[in-house]
Amino acid sequence: MNIESLKLPEIKVPEHPRWPTLSEQEKQQLKQQIRDKLHQQKAVIVAHYYTDPELQALAEETGGCVADSLEMARFGTQQEAQTLVVCGVRFMGETSKILNPEKRVIMPDLNATCSLDEGCPADLFSTFCDAHPEHTVVVYANTSAEVKARSDWVVTSGIAMPIVEHLAAKGEKILWGPDRHLGSYVQRVTGADMLMWPGSCVVHEEFKAVALERIRRLHPDAAVLVHPESPENVIQQADVIGSTTALIKAVANMDNQEFIVATDGGIFYKMQQMAPEKTLIEAPTAGEGATCVSCAHCPWMGMNALQNLNQVLESGANQIEIDPGIREQAVIPIQRMLDFAAHQGIGMRNKGDA
Repeated sequence: MNIESLKLPEIKVPEHPRWPTLSEQEKQQLKQQIRDKLHQQKAVIVAHYYTDPELQALAEETGGCVADSLEMARFGTQQEAQTLVVCGVRFMGETSKILNPEKRVIMPDLNATCSLDEGCPADLFSTFCDAHPEHTVVVYANTSAEVKARSDWVVTSGIAMPIVEHLAAKGEKILWGPDRHLGSYVQRVTGADMLMWPGSCVVHEEFKAVALERIRRLHPDAAVLVHPESPENVIQQADVIGSTTALIKAVANMDNQEFIVATDGGIFYKMQQMAPEKTLIEAPTAGEGATCVSCAHCPWMGMNALQNLNQVLESGANQIEIDPGIREQAVIPIQRMLDFAAHQGIGMRNKGDA
């Protein structure tokens, strides 16, 4: 079966949410309400690097976590808190529930999804896997619980390379999903025999090579930091290619004073926190008012805000539920990755994934 024979769904990208502007007094009152509810419910906020800086700051202030998607899930396993409030996109909430089935996992908006997840429906992906039974199925963390349950390995962008190298050394052929840019990058570096699912991230897909060349000429001393979900002609211009955590570390550790960053702009909060004296420049996309649907900011991540965070704590709605049979299967490839990382001495906290 060729991938072209599958009818893949059209990704419906939502408009960027436009939340009402809060005065400083209103913002502080709302934050205090959230703090009180977190304390009353023995809950913690688990936020992704791409969410609004206000949410990231509140997560840190209240003993929560700001991290990549896998560390978000692993954080929950180390907490006494019985409620995890996941500020991110749905697959992150699902992964938290897979690794923490005994905890309540809620999200500000269950409609906050991901183009990679949406573009890889479990039924079609399973059909494609069934047509290639000789392949080991390796899926990126940015997938649904059902897709994870169909896989042999789950990987993050930080650990994909050593795992694929390990499998290739054993002579295994790999069926990779869903991000074709990350998969192609891993394939180029490792030389592995890989069959690709044709998904992509709407944010990283829009970084433009020609425009990046122009901005590099304007800032010749800037280091270019690129997430491997980006197109190849953007990756080729990078000084550092890496996961969210790797890019944050690069800003903190490199001598450059300027950085052109090709990933979601939400990451600037943590980068500026780590290196406040350095200048961060968004890598160019199609641009506002053009064909841009993300403009370096994920519209689904934008569905998380102080307002609906407070509402979900008030109502207790938007719980993540996963079928026990799916959960039992999905945890296997995730645990396989964690065991591999531990055996190889790879610190997942330092690697990141999305």
